[in-house]
Amino acid sequence: MLDINQTISNAHHADSDPEGYLFSLDHWSPQLARQLATRERLQLDAEEQWQVIYYLRERYRTHGNGDHARVILRELEQRFATNEGNSHLYQLFPRGPVSQGSRLAGLPEPPHAHDLSFGSTM
Repeated sequence: MLDINQTISNAHHADSDPEGYLFSLDHWSPQLARQLATRERLQLDAEEQWQVIYYLRERYRTHGNGDHARVILRELEQRFATNEGNSHLYQLFPRGPVSQGSRLAGLPEPPHAHDLSFGSTM
């Protein structure tokens, strides 16, 4: 359970928030993404996972973080989903291609990505 008082008092020592989203985009590296993925019991061994991660990073640079998570998911589906639809993206990122993908890409969580009605496979 999140202890907000501990988070506030230790904020200057942390690189990420309690949910694992980085405070600064400059702290990200592929090695850090692999470490974060390992903590989430995910292997980043598929080239397509890295393509999604780099796409999310580039998208953030050009569009910022104002778009709803559903808009981002639709873009990912158009770009990366195979005939399986978005279930392919959930195979790559079981905790959600937008939420988990953004976290591993070192990005802040997009609006409404944590909405329980938005869904994930886990």
